[in-house]
Amino acid sequence: MRRILWFRRDLRTNDNPLLSLEGDILPIFIFDTDILASLKADDRRITLIFNALAHLKSSLQERGLDLALFYGKPTEIFKWLLSHNTYDEVCASGDYDTYALARDLDVSHLLPFHRLHDTYIFSPDEVLKSDGTPYLVFTPYYNRAKVLFTPEHMVEYPHVQQQRIEFEYRFLHTIVETAHSTQPIALESIGFIPQPLTPMQQLSPEAKLNLFAEKIENYSRNRDYMGLDATSFLSTDLRFGTLSIRSLLRWILLQKKRGIDTEPFFRQLIFRDFYAMLLYHFPHLSERNFRYPFTGVPDEAAFEAFCAGHTGVPIVDAGIRELLMSGEMHNRVRMIVASFFTKNLLLPWQWGESFFARHLNDYDAASNILSWQWSAGTGVDPQPYFRIFNPYTQTSKFDTEGIYIRRWLPQLATVSTKILSNEEALFTLHLNDYPPPIVQHKKSAQDALAYFKNSYINV
Repeated sequence: MRRILWFRRDLRTNDNPLLSLEGDILPIFIFDTDILASLKADDRRITLIFNALAHLKSSLQERGLDLALFYGKPTEIFKWLLSHNTYDEVCASGDYDTYALARDLDVSHLLPFHRLHDTYIFSPDEVLKSDGTPYLVFTPYYNRAKVLFTPEHMVEYPHVQQQRIEFEYRFLHTIVETAHSTQPIALESIGFIPQPLTPMQQLSPEAKLNLFAEKIENYSRNRDYMGLDATSFLSTDLRFGTLSIRSLLRWILLQKKRGIDTEPFFRQLIFRDFYAMLLYHFPHLSERNFRYPFTGVPDEAAFEAFCAGHTGVPIVDAGIRELLMSGEMHNRVRMIVASFFTKNLLLPWQWGESFFARHLNDYDAASNILSWQWSAGTGVDPQPYFRIFNPYTQTSKFDTEGIYIRRWLPQLATVSTKILSNEEALFTLHLNDYPPPIVQHKKSAQDALAYFKNSYINV
């Protein structure tokens, strides 16, 4: 059988179901112009993807295979491939967001499409209620997932004998409608500029796991302290598939055998599956509230201040600066930032979600959209509308020494730690290069409560 192996969110050779399929194969990756068109030339994620592809291509070559790189619209690329050769099917790991499902459906009209399960622990239809409907609350989903979880969910895919189909693998192939051209394999060939990466971003997932092995014992205790670097730093590897979810599960099992409580970390992986399942079953969530007609109050000036990290609230601005400078943001800070955005500023959650989508290295549509809806109180299993994070209390609890804030806001390096979590003091600080808070927490929280209560009454 002659197969096209379409690498997407599985940029690795280890434990990859695509490489367990026998026959003649053409491995490909597509720089999808429908996705890239909205990105800026300095988007860091394209550098991360390009580096992962270079490693993947080299690893495939070591096995006598290779990777063909394309730039264009997927349907036009597959039409071009089919006009130049014969293929029996295209094989790819499942991708379940709205765009991906529509894209794959279009490709399936051109040749048989074989979807493989790889990206998540469970498929979107695997963990359902007894009546076959999706869970709407995480805890019951989690409890059911633990019952259904078996060693089979951790089985490693073997490599099998595969024969490389002859192709011009040395160049990047650009397809525009039916026109074909070749360019050198370089970021510049697709209009992007290589970006500097942090030392952690340059590490392999295996190296990150080795570092995390020293921290996982205290993960539950330390993960919320943004100055401790106590998390795994593996979210981007899971997003692009440079680490397989099964490999991570096997690693977790090894830690469990060492006597370490791995439940809190495992729970986070199930959360990832839960959100993917929800977006698959309720695709309208990508744009619309699941419940309650909260629309937010559009305020361009407040939004611009937020996006620039100029809100005058140190923990919020530090999170934004981390995002803009590294493409990352600590998970606890994401919750603080989203609460401030949707509750204190009363901005539409869709604006915040879109901003994160433009900058997060680990951007995953399901996780990002559902997390923003959770913060806004509009989602499937949301936090109550009356729960509003106090950014100053959060600072005093989780950045006790101001390590995180000073790391990303050096202009506050000499400011007393007590002031960083003291709203009243920040209003009177008067720094030349740092603004006072754009809203007062207590008043803005009260305004938010009144807005949400009124929305409930009018439902």
